Amino acid sequence: MPIAVDIDVMLAKRKMSVGELAERVGITPANLAVLKNGRAKAVRFTTLAALCEVLDCQPGDLLRWEAEDAVDAEDPAAPVDA
Repeated sequence: MPIAVDIDVMLAKRKMSVGELAERVGITPANLAVLKNGRAKAVRFTTLAALCEVLDCQPGDLLRWEAEDAVDAEDPAAPVDA
């Protein structure tokens, strides 16, 4: 997926655990892990806003776009369109 999630970067900068962030945002640690690991198909703006509030950051600090070619180069198991 061309959208990369950098929640782990912000967690490290804020010296915060996944469990603490999940509790403060009001979501389960499992759902936060799905989002953090880039497996989520969508994220509600309310959740994104809560993440930004707790982490004191902007949405662009948590999400970034990557070109498909760059994503495929990182994951050799990624399907290739023929």
